Amino acid sequence: MKTAVVAADGSVAELDRLAELAEDVIRRAGKAGASQAEVSASVGTGLSVNVRLGEVETVERNRDRGFGLTVYFGQRKGSASTADLKPSSIEATLAQACAIARYTEEDPCAGLADASRMATAFPDLDLWHPWEPEVERAIEIGRAVEAAGRAHAAITNSEGASVQCGSGMGVYANSLGFVGRERGTHHSISCSLIAGKGDAMQRDGWYEYVRDAKVFPAFDSIGRKAAERTAARLDARRLGTRECPVLFAPEVARSLISHLISAISGGSLYRRASFLLDHAGKPVLPAFVNLFEKPFLPGGHASGAFDAEGVATRESALVEGGVLQHYVLGSYSARKLGLETTGNAGGVHNLVVEAGAREGDAPTTFEAMLQRLGTGLVVTELIGQGVSIVTGDYSRGAAGFWVENGVIAYPVQEITIAGNLRDLFMRVQAIGSDVDTRASILTGSILIDRMTVAGE
Repeated sequence: MKTAVVAADGSVAELDRLAELAEDVIRRAGKAGASQAEVSASVGTGLSVNVRLGEVETVERNRDRGFGLTVYFGQRKGSASTADLKPSSIEATLAQACAIARYTEEDPCAGLADASRMATAFPDLDLWHPWEPEVERAIEIGRAVEAAGRAHAAITNSEGASVQCGSGMGVYANSLGFVGRERGTHHSISCSLIAGKGDAMQRDGWYEYVRDAKVFPAFDSIGRKAAERTAARLDARRLGTRECPVLFAPEVARSLISHLISAISGGSLYRRASFLLDHAGKPVLPAFVNLFEKPFLPGGHASGAFDAEGVATRESALVEGGVLQHYVLGSYSARKLGLETTGNAGGVHNLVVEAGAREGDAPTTFEAMLQRLGTGLVVTELIGQGVSIVTGDYSRGAAGFWVENGVIAYPVQEITIAGNLRDLFMRVQAIGSDVDTRASILTGSILIDRMTVAGE
């Protein structure tokens, strides 16, 4: 089973070379006594330019290679990897993987995914858009972005602007005869600025992250947005401890959804380290909330026809009508749980969170979400890692804005927001259409009707 990729550049030849290498190593693993084997091989290239105060700080080019091999001797598993594709390195990697497998204990859940689940269709998902500007052009873009930000009257300093472009090609193959090829590009432009002086200084920024450089907004608009966000944080205050509604802006709202994914992922479940154990088929969010996995989304940041085990991906409802439809499983975790893989080895492929509301129409803009919030807190930045997937306890540092009667009143800082994720998920009041498209979790802002806010 092999994909077909058509292109005028050299990526097809590179993928063919990786595929030939993978198939050769799998054959050699079999001769060494392995009953099953799988290989992941990849090549990545990129350019990174950083500019600060108009001067070039760093220019880096990279060409990374990776090769990972897993062999199974019955149900004994051994894995080894190398960043060098030279024949001697590959030979040593094969020997190491086999040696490890011979001395590990048997695991009844170990082994490749079922052959019947291997992907057989490989649509073009519009993931390949190489962008290779000359270094001088990348520097010019970085300077223009930073200059646009520094032109704002409130900006007093800069942490710089960055321009990055990259492409990656990879092959996954296994002894079931599956050979899957993937290639993709990702490019980013960012700017971080400082406003004010002394103890009153504030820092913020903005970035854009795309597969196709043609969809970048005007470069100077990135710098201007970074400046506007930074200036808006001047004269920030602390809040007194209280309970109030909290609106997570789109750029931080996806973190809430990522916690949900962690709690329903196989590793957390079979270790019984999740606050959502035994919740398949039960409500985990209000009835108006729907989450759909869409692996075939053109240009999606996590689009793909197969997962990290070669299993075919599929569109599915993860949460429908607020009810959890299934867990997020690869083959190993599925076997541990007595279930079937969901094609999610390696993670979720583009999770779309539909806009909606507990009452009335779905808000279509961030401003509409502010009106629905009324008086409460908007969170635009989260700090720290105070989240327990085991218990659901949630406590994180935050910054943002206090809102009164649907209008931003003033910025706030040095606060902590807290609750329990099980309760917070059920207290979601609305999800906006103001989707942040820069990640694989596609959600708008999320309004929770009550959280504890700790401050002064």
